Amino acid sequence: MTGIFRANNSYNNFLLLLYAVLLKLPIFLHPQVPQAQQIDGFLYKGLLNWLKPVGTGLPIIYSLIALLLLYTQAVAFNKFVNDQRIMQRPNYLTGMSYLLITSLFVEWNVLSSPLIINTLLIWVWAKMSGLYNSQSPKSALFNIGIVIGLSTFFYFPSLAFSALIIFGLALTRPFKLAEWVVALLGIITPYYFLLAYVFLADKWKGYNLPGVAVTLPVFDQTHWAYAAIGIVLFTSIIGIFFIQQNFRRQLIQARKSWNLIFLYLLVALFVPFINATHTFEYWILCAVPLSAFLGAAFLYPAKGWFPLLLHWLMVAFVIAINYFYFL
Repeated sequence: MTGIFRANNSYNNFLLLLYAVLLKLPIFLHPQVPQAQQIDGFLYKGLLNWLKPVGTGLPIIYSLIALLLLYTQAVAFNKFVNDQRIMQRPNYLTGMSYLLITSLFVEWNVLSSPLIINTLLIWVWAKMSGLYNSQSPKSALFNIGIVIGLSTFFYFPSLAFSALIIFGLALTRPFKLAEWVVALLGIITPYYFLLAYVFLADKWKGYNLPGVAVTLPVFDQTHWAYAAIGIVLFTSIIGIFFIQQNFRRQLIQARKSWNLIFLYLLVALFVPFINATHTFEYWILCAVPLSAFLGAAFLYPAKGWFPLLLHWLMVAFVIAINYFYFL
């Protein structure tokens, strides 16, 4: 499969869909009904309530929506990676890696709030990467701020990704106070309209603002899942090694995009520590930047058998984990 997705062919979009369906077949055989957690935002809870009449009798609808989200996220992030030219040549390995990583953990295939906002955060990363030569940076920053503000309505701790704007601006553009203020106004704008609605609808007394809780994440995983985490980290380190090897040869814009991916991962790793609910599904925010590292690990090795072996080893873990989970 790594040989097929190394090529930049348009029909690989369809092959990615087939790849996703095959990897994620267990979620259709054993559909799970998502449960809203205390930390989830009102838009996510509203979505679950809206789907509940259909989902009660047809729970497979949740699996179908999760698959569509994962597939579109894989295709979108792969396209943005190719557009930013952060790898040696265009390919579909990043999209393949995203689908592969998210298949390794059962919780990452549930229709959760972090899964939904991954779509928004991929767009945010792409826009931040394009700020380097943007002709209208203030408009882009305002839109980025609005999207991050909206993402907190699904999952409030995603507000931590405001740090991506701060570090991204410091990394990609010379300091201009007006641009920083515009980005802040973008984040605040959704809350302005929300609070205006709460006030005008006279729902102020019954409304509680979301919050965060600084806690130490608790892992409740099988030995197979821990082994899967180990192989993902091992493959990511290999990818980072090859990225560093080729870093100096890349254009300045591509290097800045890679730095933003590293920042993306750092923020994603931080988010579960400000989460009051200890479930592994919130770690899916790390899957986006990790898929870029895995894509590099599958692309750069000179010996073709090595990425092929890594790929099928991870596929074997997908089969084993899903088998033992649902056994």
